[in-house]
Amino acid sequence: MPIYAYKCDACGHTLDALQKMSDAPLTDCPQCGKPALHKQVTAAGFQLKGSGWYATDFKGGGAAASSAAAAAPGSDASPPAACGASCACH
Repeated sequence: MPIYAYKCDACGHTLDALQKMSDAPLTDCPQCGKPALHKQVTAAGFQLKGSGWYATDFKGGGAAASSAAAAAPGSDASPPAACGASCACH
């Protein structure tokens, strides 16, 4: 289920709500009670990488990432020493 960010136009209160995509948007602010909540536009939590793989902030250590890069055909580039295996720069 996606996490939606909301902000109240009346009091400025912000909150995150775990909702189904089919759920109706929240409208009433839990802090002031006014019907002034609106969804905010936020960045996606993942990046599409290459031919169907994706990178998130939640992936594990560098062993799996570096072995997957080594197994890719035509992939002979290795990440720079300072960037680390879990970055999205390569």
